[in-house]
Amino acid sequence: MTSPDPRAEGAPAQPATEASLLPRRVGLFAATATVALTLDVITKVVAVAVLEGRDPVRLLGGGLYLVLYRNPGAAFSLATGLTWLLTLIAVVVVIAIVRLAPRLRSPGWASGLGLVLGGALGNLVDRFFRSPGPLRGHVVDFLSLLAPDGSVWPVFNLADSAIVSGGALLVLLAMLGRDYDGTTTRQRRDAQ
Repeated sequence: MTSPDPRAEGAPAQPATEASLLPRRVGLFAATATVALTLDVITKVVAVAVLEGRDPVRLLGGGLYLVLYRNPGAAFSLATGLTWLLTLIAVVVVIAIVRLAPRLRSPGWASGLGLVLGGALGNLVDRFFRSPGPLRGHVVDFLSLLAPDGSVWPVFNLADSAIVSGGALLVLLAMLGRDYDGTTTRQRRDAQ
């Protein structure tokens, strides 16, 4: 037995907006976050196993060095004494992104937020599970550009790259007037 069509019972039809007709992008968001997190965790495990106690590995004619650093702070080793606060801020960011996910209609926003989420989770894994302990764990960084000591550009990891790339994509989309719900600035103006 099939259930009756609610429209046949006289229920008022909801007006369809252009954004509501676009498919949700939660799958793309989740897949992007999962890939970013997985690659980050795997590369950190390999970096610790291969680089611990070794001299930096020079690649690309000195354009890239693989060197192991344990970062107790934020990006660029800022706020090294506030690891617990950085962890709590990252948790709040993760919760905010996950709460926004069901409303995503834009593939660009889904990809950008997925990268930011995957990167934030990758660094949170370190904060929770690496020494010296939960909420105080040091993040594993192992990529250094142009110098083995991070003197040209701070040493970073794939999570940091995902966060920066995702953030840059979101800024670009915002500058182009594209919103997370699939609408544009012009569509919102025309609707008013």
